[in-house]
Formats: sequence, structure tokens, C-alpha cells
Amino acid sequence: MLLLLILLTFSYAMFQGGFVSWFLFYSFLPFAIYCLALSFYSMNELEVTRVLPKTDYNAGEPLKVTVQIKRSKGFPLFYLLIEDQLDEALKYAKQQKAPKSLLLPGMKKEFSYEYIINELPRGEHFFKSFTLRIGDPLGLFEKEKTFEKESKIIVYPAYTELLYRPFENQYDQGLTASRERVQRDTSMAVGVRDYQPGDRFSWINWKASAKRGEIMTKEFEQRQSHDIFVVMDCVPEKHFEPVVSFTASLIRAVLKKGAQTGLLTISKERATFPLRGGEQHLQELFYHLAKIEAKSYSSFDKVLETDGLFIQQSVSFMLVTAQLTKPLIEKASFLGQRKGSVTLFLIKGQKETPSEHERSMISIANARRVRVIMIHEGEFASAFSEVSLR
Repeated sequence: MLLLLILLTFSYAMFQGGFVSWFLFYSFLPFAIYCLALSFYSMNELEVTRVLPKTDYNAGEPLKVTVQIKRSKGFPLFYLLIEDQLDEALKYAKQQKAPKSLLLPGMKKEFSYEYIINELPRGEHFFKSFTLRIGDPLGLFEKEKTFEKESKIIVYPAYTELLYRPFENQYDQGLTASRERVQRDTSMAVGVRDYQPGDRFSWINWKASAKRGEIMTKEFEQRQSHDIFVVMDCVPEKHFEPVVSFTASLIRAVLKKGAQTGLLTISKERATFPLRGGEQHLQELFYHLAKIEAKSYSSFDKVLETDGLFIQQSVSFMLVTAQLTKPLIEKASFLGQRKGSVTLFLIKGQKETPSEHERSMISIANARRVRVIMIHEGEFASAFSEVSLR
């Protein structure tokens, strides 16, 4: 088409003659020559780099991406249209500047631009490639090339600083969590047994040792530390993100207290994490919560019915959901009778009041010894205060 336009303007000038026709030909000629030169210009010399400040973020944090372009030749480029290809979640995130930019590099060999994503959504996100376009001022000729430049960031769920306190002051669940799984209450001896390496000197029962002719130690009643097993509802629901955020806050608070924590989620696939403690375990749980999606095909009560009883230890269960139903309360009550105490956190939106049905369900839950705590989005810090108990 370019060659045809050159031929047409030249033919018009030759046959028509005069100043106007030749002016038209000579005016068009520089654009035509530039287009011809641009057709031979290789875009392979362009080197595109994406610079990310870091790879780990929390949901809601901003991200500033810097895109740098370098080339070895100073060929004049009238414009360069560059677009960073993002995954779908990042495309729909709130952006201060679009990932597409129109640059006027001219003869420059190095140039760059920046764009900002104001609020990162939770998840594992991928930056795929760059699409670059160059062309002439009249739009007659355009070249396009895609550069594969993959980058990845992980956006962990946003969390709130919680002050975790066990709800009950029972014999087998102390007010403070211990880093040891098994503790002994040395104030009450329930029998004697043979001495074992590691037993304290003060535990020796001298009377029983004298009678049997061998060292015997006191046998104390054992109690479990306040281990917590969290089960999170992954049913598609409008409050799913607050559910994930509160679960992350809860897990972090319990682990920081020194107790051991496990997690069960059933989304596209079943994922269970055994009771453990420590920073590494916290990172594993947060990485899982960063990628979890609301794609469970089983209702929360079905999850408790099929998976809750597989947990061997007697622990305190904490259930996190945004829906309260009678079957869920029944399964939670049965789980509490078999395994330990059950606390159900009901996540609601900001200033969202409970319905009459939910109030009725809470009364039924209390009668079945299932503690229900209603938590509003933005008020997670009050989860373990006395005011939050309902």
C-alpha cells in the first residue's frame, strides 16, 4: 500500500504538473521514506525490563511497577506504544495509571515509565509479557512485537493485630497457651510409676520406692495445651474476602501466643495442615490463604461431617464462616461433643445487623454449647474481648 501511494502521488505530479501536485509529492516523500526505513528496523534490539520493588505483599498495599526499555541503535522512533500484559485479577484492580503507555522516545537509547496499582488483590499474580508497537506519524505503517517477560508476586491476605485469649478457664485449657503439647499439673498426683530418664528429683515417691525396692515417681494428671484447629468456609459468598482476612488474623494471633494451630479448607481441593507452631508454619498457612478461592461445592456443615472427625486430637475448634444455618450448628455441636470445645465466628459486613433467623440460630447454638461470636468487617480486633461475645 505504501508503494502504491508513492506511485499515485508521483503519477499525479507527472500528469497534472504545477506547484500543488509536486508539493504534494515531495511533502509525502519523507513520510514514505521513513515508513520504508521503519519496515527494515528490527524490534529485536529492544530490551524490556520490569522492575518490581519486592515480590511479597499484603492485600490492599500499593505496587509501583517500573518498565525500562533499552536499545543499541539511535534510530528515530516517532512513538512507542507499550502494554504490560497482566492477569485478570490485576487488570481489574484499582489503578492510578494504566499498564499501557504511549512514549515518544525519538533518538533516545534508554527510557522508562511507571504505573501504580493502588490496591493489590489477594492471590498469586503473574505478569506475563509486553506488547510493543511502533509506527509512523500518519499511521500508514505499524509494527508489533511481543516480549515474554514473566514475573510473579504473592499477595497475602490482609490481617488485623488480635490479642488472642482463650475463652475458657478450664482444667484442661489454661488461660495461657503453652509451647509444649503436654503439660503436667504437679499439684495433683494420681498414682506412681517406674522412674524414667528426665523425671525430676522432686517427683520421686520415697515411700513407694522403699516398699518396692526400686525408684518410683509420682504420676501426675496430664493436660493438653490450648491447641486450636481452624476450619474455614470456602463456599462462594460475598463476604469471602473478610472470612479469609479474619482467618489469617486469627491464625497469626494464636501462633504468636505460642499455641499450636492447624487449618482445614475445602475449595477446589481439600487442604489440611496439622497442628504445629512457629514462624515457618505461619508462612505456610498464609501462602495457602493467599491462593485459596471460594470454589467449594460442599456446604460448611458437610465439611464438618465428613472431615472434622478425622482429626485425632482433642482440640478447640474455631470455625469461620459468613453463613449460619441449623445443620451447621448441629454438626458443630456433635463435633464439640466428640473432640472438644467449638467456637463459631460469624463474619458480617460493616454495620450489617443480624437477621431474626440468625438471632434464632445463635440461641439454638448457645443451647447446644456452641459459642457463636459475630464479627463485623473492620472490627476484627474485638474478636476476643468480652464485648464481642453474643
